[in-house]
Amino acid sequence: MKKDFYEILGISKSADAAAIKKAYRKKALEHHPDKNPDDKSAEEKFKLAAEAYEVLSDPNKKAKYDQYGHQAFDGSGGFGGGGHGGMNMDDIFSQFGDIFGSAFGGGGGFGGGGGGQRRIKGSNLRIKVKLTLEEIANGVEKKVKVKRKVQAPGVTYRTCSTCNGQGQVMRVTNTILGRMQSASTCPTCGGSGQILDKKPAEADSQGMILEDETVSIKIPAGVVDGMQLKVSNKGNDAPGNSVPGDLIVAIEEMEHQFLKREGENLHYDLYISFSEAVLGISKDIEAINGKVRIKLEEGIQSGKILRLKGKGIPSINGYGNGDLLVHVNVWTPKTLNKDQRQFFEKNLTDENFIPNPEKSDKSFFEKVKDMFS
Repeated sequence: MKKDFYEILGISKSADAAAIKKAYRKKALEHHPDKNPDDKSAEEKFKLAAEAYEVLSDPNKKAKYDQYGHQAFDGSGGFGGGGHGGMNMDDIFSQFGDIFGSAFGGGGGFGGGGGGQRRIKGSNLRIKVKLTLEEIANGVEKKVKVKRKVQAPGVTYRTCSTCNGQGQVMRVTNTILGRMQSASTCPTCGGSGQILDKKPAEADSQGMILEDETVSIKIPAGVVDGMQLKVSNKGNDAPGNSVPGDLIVAIEEMEHQFLKREGENLHYDLYISFSEAVLGISKDIEAINGKVRIKLEEGIQSGKILRLKGKGIPSINGYGNGDLLVHVNVWTPKTLNKDQRQFFEKNLTDENFIPNPEKSDKSFFEKVKDMFS
């Protein structure tokens, strides 16, 4: 079971952005690979801290994590809100290297104490995936075709002479407090440390071409409309010695013909005739994985709600399934023949036809209250 992100950074859920950043920097410096060479345990803690920081430092990701936990990003293992399973050291340094400051030579590329070549990350791609209610309830693997920017075959790059492969240029400014040194992204190579050397004719000015790729996406059961999942390293490449961006997958839930979703619960409107309500009947109704037979008692009232436990949508956190709520609606006939009309006119004053609700028959407002409690 994955460790809680707040516990990894040693902070509470009420911690603000500054406290989260401070806690991450402390953990990252403590377990930094330059400080703990050949220590696999420290490296793992370093990655976990980066994973936790990537989620908690982003307000949208943090909100999803607070609501759904690890499942909001991990899914079936193919996604991550920065999950270190798909995040290597270069990813971490390219995204968060500035947090280390000058503690390790500027927080440059991994393994060189900041003296190595800096690796930049390509841009993310975003797609929308439409899911049926059945796919959401059971989880699904989708294969989608994406058009990615990749480095063209035969393209070569050489070290940028402006920054000597560092991806940054240093500036020294004289101030009243003395000489101040600052670093900024190299304007020549854009931070990659490399510039284009040779490229094929079909490549663009950065040596990139567009290429179709089929990506397999494992979507966990219980996702909700609007949720975003991430497939690491399936976005665009960047020039030179870079790290690919990510593929961001936005979930769109398709409307079901019969079932309405409310969180993990499902609602179904069942219409029965007046005769069926009086005599009682067994009915087959639509459930998420096929039909379910239910028995309606004699004299069932319109507005009755039957709860079928566990027939709803699975919790994305793995806390079991929601329920299927069947709303019984007695259909009143709009046209009657002569015999039918005489029958009802005859029984207008019959005591069995006069409304006489029992205390156990809840009002509409009580039913609504129960539904949301």
